Amino acid sequence: MVIRLFVSVFLLLLINPVMAFDNLTASVNKNPVLVGEYFTLTITADGKVSGEQPDTSALTQQFVTGPINVGSRTSIINGSMSSETTWQMQVLARKAGTFTIPAFNVAGKRSTPIELTVVPRSEDAQDQKDIFVKAQLSPSTLYVQQAGLYTVKLYIGKDLLDGQLTAPEINDAQVTQMGKQKEDYEVVDGRRYMVITREYLLQPQKSGSFTIAPPVFNGQVRENYRRMAVSAIADDINLEVKPIPNDYQGTWLPSELVNLSEEWQPADEQVTVGTPITRTITLTALGVTQEQLPDITLEQIIGIRSYPDESDRNQLTRDGRVISQLVSSHALVPQTPGTYTLPEVKIPWFNTVINKVNYATLAERTITVVADPNQPLTSLPIQAQVTPQQNVEQPLANMLTPPIAQPKTGLDWLLMGSGYVLWLLTLAIWLIRKPKTAKSNTQVAPLPTTNNVLAKLKVALGQQDAQGFYQALRALASQESPTLGLDAWVAQFNEPELSSEIAKLQASLYSNSNQSADLSKIYQILTQAIKNQATGNNTHLAQLY
Repeated sequence: MVIRLFVSVFLLLLINPVMAFDNLTASVNKNPVLVGEYFTLTITADGKVSGEQPDTSALTQQFVTGPINVGSRTSIINGSMSSETTWQMQVLARKAGTFTIPAFNVAGKRSTPIELTVVPRSEDAQDQKDIFVKAQLSPSTLYVQQAGLYTVKLYIGKDLLDGQLTAPEINDAQVTQMGKQKEDYEVVDGRRYMVITREYLLQPQKSGSFTIAPPVFNGQVRENYRRMAVSAIADDINLEVKPIPNDYQGTWLPSELVNLSEEWQPADEQVTVGTPITRTITLTALGVTQEQLPDITLEQIIGIRSYPDESDRNQLTRDGRVISQLVSSHALVPQTPGTYTLPEVKIPWFNTVINKVNYATLAERTITVVADPNQPLTSLPIQAQVTPQQNVEQPLANMLTPPIAQPKTGLDWLLMGSGYVLWLLTLAIWLIRKPKTAKSNTQVAPLPTTNNVLAKLKVALGQQDAQGFYQALRALASQESPTLGLDAWVAQFNEPELSSEIAKLQASLYSNSNQSADLSKIYQILTQAIKNQATGNNTHLAQLY
């Protein structure tokens, strides 16, 4: 009999997952409750309910709510079966007063509303002394997207067993916890407290008046060998958010202080061609996040190549303020000698103290680029010696004066005959050796110094030494054309691919670039260009003779 009854009940539960129920009730475990104290809201249906749950979204307008936990229970007493379904959630009131928990609907049944009284915490002075929360916002007024620092301090005067501290809440703003919480001890009114400090970065996204809902603490402490539930909440903070001024131009950067500084390595005002200069610019701003700092770009200057490195961004808090910093490095490589003026760097920002646009600037700077004295120079053409006019006139006059004929002796005739014989012998030797000499004259022999530098290039190529290869290139350019830099000398060959590969080589050496130059291609194109230039010059000279 009993077995048949259980089988019937089991089949009935499978066939009817949703049973009809008569009543739906709602209740709270505390009434009245303290401000910032969690209480339990329970909604009960006297039957098994599957697939449905009450809509509690109306509670979020006045309370802080947690997740809903669903439970069900079935019992059989004296052959009579009964079921019950419950929904439970934790609810917290942030303000004192009388509130109405609305009615809930499940499967066509409706609960009765609940009148809830929330008592201010000032009426519970003892608990307020044991555990309390303080909150502070700095600065007290903000502009749109300006970063404020919201600091929360939880003071605990008893032995804490466990607890939970919620985050502050505000509409139309980003709230982000900064770092980990800090734990310390302070003495307040002669009593020692453990203090837990948390910092939040608060950035409003819209202008207007807002209220920051403070964090709430709920936990358990030990008192006289027993566990006690405790709670605490900070006061609300009203925040006025100002809009972006209509006349502001550029990237929006609201701050109390913005500063630009720079470092040069080397710090000399005079550098040599090809020597890389590292220019490090640091942008520091107060009251903004590191993502808000604008990138720093430098104008391109003819004669100096610029290779930007990756920027480094940092953020910290100090004295109740958010401080952000951007460090941007640039490698400057002078290509030709001369005097260059680097233009000023100017970044606009809005001063939230005086409500006015300011500029963070770096003054223009002049540097002098000189030729590298350590590089070999080609020998300069020897200038012809100009003889003064008075020294030329007398020999010329003597050459124009007809000589006086003198009678020739036998010795004179012998000397003349010997001269003719020697001339004939010289002519015969020249005719015999003429083909070999002509062939050797058509060959182009590079300058010994050029061969030496090309040999260094080839050695660096074999070792895949990009730095040594580039230094040998500079030496060759300085040797072949002392007044021009490497880029100008290479441009004379009219080889765009050669110029492109050398630019990649410089970028790989002096910037954080992923480009890599083909040293073999540079060597092949360069040696062929030098050979073509030399062949063209010799052909031109041969036509003159």
